[in-house]
Parts: sequence; structure tokens; C-alpha cells
Amino acid sequence: MSDIFDYIEWRGDLTFNQAPFNEIDNLILSRVSYFPFDDLIKKDEIISIKEAYRRFQKLDSDNIRILLKEDTNLFAILAQSERFGNLNLMFYINKRDIQEEKQFSAITIVLPDETAYIAYRGTDNTLVGWKEDFNMSFMESIPAQKEAKEYLEKVANDIVGKLRIGGHSKGGNLAVYASAFCNSDVQNRIIEVFNNDGPGFFEEILETPNYKAILGRIHTYIPQSSIIGRLLNHEEKSTIVKSTQTGIYQHDLYSWQVLGGKFVVMKELTNGSEFVDKTLKKWLKSINNEQREEFWMIMFEVLSATQAETLSEIKENWFLNSKKMLTTYKNLDEESKEVIIKTLKSIFVIVKENLKWEKSNGNE
Repeated sequence: MSDIFDYIEWRGDLTFNQAPFNEIDNLILSRVSYFPFDDLIKKDEIISIKEAYRRFQKLDSDNIRILLKEDTNLFAILAQSERFGNLNLMFYINKRDIQEEKQFSAITIVLPDETAYIAYRGTDNTLVGWKEDFNMSFMESIPAQKEAKEYLEKVANDIVGKLRIGGHSKGGNLAVYASAFCNSDVQNRIIEVFNNDGPGFFEEILETPNYKAILGRIHTYIPQSSIIGRLLNHEEKSTIVKSTQTGIYQHDLYSWQVLGGKFVVMKELTNGSEFVDKTLKKWLKSINNEQREEFWMIMFEVLSATQAETLSEIKENWFLNSKKMLTTYKNLDEESKEVIIKTLKSIFVIVKENLKWEKSNGNE
């Protein structure tokens, strides 16, 4: 089995002029959006991946926030490769706004033929980032989606050439949204849109002329046990990619398998993916938008009692933080407690019903 590291070892010495852009390059560049560029790239500065990594090596490692440990290895290997090291980075942006419940980050990567890949970062480790994700269950559009559209239009106004838009997880959703709702002049310059295991949209979005106009250029990739990438609704076809992980951990793109410049493709999704998808869709239909909003608002009120900014901070001091969360829950008014209990009960009922159906149909 081979992953993106094997791909770079195989293709890393060839420039994009020698070997054209492919779907694996898309996956790699979508991951570049997660790199910690905050202290590496100055405003309006254009630097290569190689130079960015040189600066990265000089930083105090104790103060660097890395989402996955593999990111550090990937950064180093890309910088050393002929294929990726000289690609230019520009227009890096990273915003978090607790009041707006927005987490947004993006970077533009320019290829030798003057085409650009605009990479949107997915959900980071922050509570506000996760809160915005859950807002997708009751909001037709979220602040990060609007920011993604504005970012695309601004970048397109400042550079020439054709565009590829992509991202992983929420970043894939942002890539599709921005490409659909940007102005027509920008949309006409888009070659391809890549959604790497990112959620879909409300039906109302899929029915718009904007979405229909970009639909034929969307490439969606999901692992065989996908959960995140099957949330909400998709109209485009999906390519099922083999992953070496299991369950929710298949969302980790470092586990996705490649063969040459292509993904290793599976014929169908696993029963587990179908089960979770069916359960979540049934649950979402069982409650209205107002009920979903109220549930997540209360849940994050409990989490916020820890005063942590990230999930890692909650985990690091779990004993103390769990006590704070429990105290906050106990102090909730009875109506709020009832919302949580009723919502969780409804999920358990649906899971139980689906398990019975699976058993009766021989799908254990």
C-alpha cells in the first residue's frame, strides 16, 4: 500500500511541467492549508514552500500549533522536493471570531504554469471551529462560507490565470460553496473543484443555478467508511478511496491509499458508513432547525465552561475540565436540561431502530 509520502518519493523529482497536476497533488495541496504559517508569511508576501519551511525550522517548537504530527514531516518533504519546493505561497489568511462563531483559513499556491490552487483549511482544533461545523446542521450558510467566497474573488482579482479550488473536511465544503457563489467572471476561470471528504449542503443550495453551474467541475473523494463527507446532501458523484484506518479515523487523509497519480478506488462504501449516514439523516429529519440550534448552543455552553480554546486543552486537563462541565450542566435551567436529554434520547431510539433493521436484513 502507498500513501502521499510514497507518491512524493515517486513523483517528487518531476516538475508539474514534466508530470501534469493530478488528484493526488490536489490532496497534498489541500493539506498545505493546515500548516502553521502564522509566523512564517508576512502580509502580502510571496514565498516558496522551501523558504517557508526554512523559516519554520527556526521557530520555537513549543509554541507551534500542529494539528497532526504528520504535517511536520510533509512540510519537510515538500520543501525538499523538486515538484513542490518552489511553488509559491501567497494570500495566507487565518481568522477566528468567537462572536461570529467563525473559523476560517486559506492559502493560495501558484504552480509553474501560472494556474493557482486555492486551498481552504478544514476544521482546526478550536472550539469555535467545531461550533461552526455543527452550525451547518441548521444554517443554510455559515460565516466561513461567505468568507471563502470573498477570499476567492479577492485572490482572482489580484492574479491572472486559471484556478483550482480545493480543501479537506470543512475546507472541501468551503471550496464548493465559494466556487458556486463567486461572480461569473471568476467562476469561468475555475478548472476544477476538489472536495476531499467534506460535508454537503442543504437541498436549497443544491437547487440554485449557482451550484448547478459548477456541478460538472466538482470532484468529491470520500474514504470507504466516510462519515464527515456524507453529512448533509451531495448532488455530485463521489469517488470512494481506500483507507488503512477504520471508522471516523478514515477522515485522516494520510491514511488514503494511492497508486501512481491516482487514488486506490473501492467499489462501495462499508455497511458502517451506510449505517451512520442513515442514522444521522433520520435524526436530522426528526427535529427542526430551531431544535438543532438550541441543542448545539447548550452543548457548547457546557464545553465553554472549561474556558479552553481548543479540544486539546480540554483533553490535557480532563479531570478538572470534566468537573467544570458537569457543574455547568447541573446549573442549567430545567428546560435546557430537557433539550439535551430529549435530543440524546431521540438519537438512541433511531440507532436502536436502525440496528434492528440491519439485523433483520442480515447486515450485522
